[in-house]
Amino acid sequence: MRQETVVVIVGAGPAGLATSACLNVLSIPNIVLEREDCYASLWQKKAYDRLKLHLAKNFCELPHMPYPVTTPTFVPKNMFVKYLHDYVDKFNVDPLYQRSVESALYDKTERKWVVKAKNGVSGLVEEYVGEFLVAATGENSQGYIPRVYGLDSFNGSVIHSIQYENGKKFNGKNVLVVGSGNSGMEIAYDLYNWGAQTSIVIRSPVHVFTKEIVQLGMYLLQYLPCSIVDRIVIMCGKLLYGDLSEHGIQRPVKGPFLIKRELGRSPVIDVGTIARIKTRDIKVMSTIEEVNEDLIKFTDGTEKHFDAIVFATGFRSTVRKWLEDDGGLFNEKGMPKHKSPNHWKGDHGLYCVGFASQGLFGISNDAKNIADDIFRIVRGN
Repeated sequence: MRQETVVVIVGAGPAGLATSACLNVLSIPNIVLEREDCYASLWQKKAYDRLKLHLAKNFCELPHMPYPVTTPTFVPKNMFVKYLHDYVDKFNVDPLYQRSVESALYDKTERKWVVKAKNGVSGLVEEYVGEFLVAATGENSQGYIPRVYGLDSFNGSVIHSIQYENGKKFNGKNVLVVGSGNSGMEIAYDLYNWGAQTSIVIRSPVHVFTKEIVQLGMYLLQYLPCSIVDRIVIMCGKLLYGDLSEHGIQRPVKGPFLIKRELGRSPVIDVGTIARIKTRDIKVMSTIEEVNEDLIKFTDGTEKHFDAIVFATGFRSTVRKWLEDDGGLFNEKGMPKHKSPNHWKGDHGLYCVGFASQGLFGISNDAKNIADDIFRIVRGN
């Protein structure tokens, strides 16, 4: 089967939905291919129950549709999924599901992109052809678990945070969370609340703030230089939390918003974890040295038995697995070679959305830029 359109979009997460919606507003035909059986599967099927958007709702809107005024400032997962449902309906976004893209190649003769995708229902390989190709699989396409010596011998449960729903089944068990970003900290707190004996590996320095401090910083960035905003929010964090180094949490040398700008790493928004770390209800561990069945040895010499490990160690891009001709748009890790705001456009009508490490705010900007650029080119033709 061969189907032609103007724009082929790979991925029906928020990035793909936003891009399709922007194109639909401009009446530009497009096809969205999604490997799962629903859109935004990461949110609908793989996000833990207590998750909320970590930034205020005005920084988490998709193009052309603000949240209802009754929506709380920090949107819970279920309300965000409802927002996506309404968004898809409003802009007539209609992805093709269970299409796993195997390859995408630019045909220089036809001057079009040829995308081959396996239909998960029929088993057939289908062909989609477009003048433009948008990689919307994003930076969170596949959960990442680092190599740990002896992990194969662990006789308990090993899961990635993408598989974590809540801590109900871990009640009374010794659970180790690996990773101290927002997911790791929040999962550790959730496990504690469900009655698990919880420990967390904090390997790297992290900034920790309340959501209100981060919201203040985001507001101030509209008027003040990043360096000044960083100093203000760090001072607020020190006043609220004190010196966390005695609890195993080091503060980075660079400020939180500078780190976000340079590396795409967000500060940790505390949901109650820090208070439990201070009371030793959640224990901070050093880096894992090796695993021997249920006994885990850490680099500071500590040894402890665990029933389960939750790896909150982030995600990886998979774009290089299927994009055969990226024209130099992506690096070896499947991330754009160029920093924002010049990251979203490649050669021969190739674009990417959701790779700016700027969350939903970055996705919204990318989607609008891509749709406007395609509209300009199509109109010029």
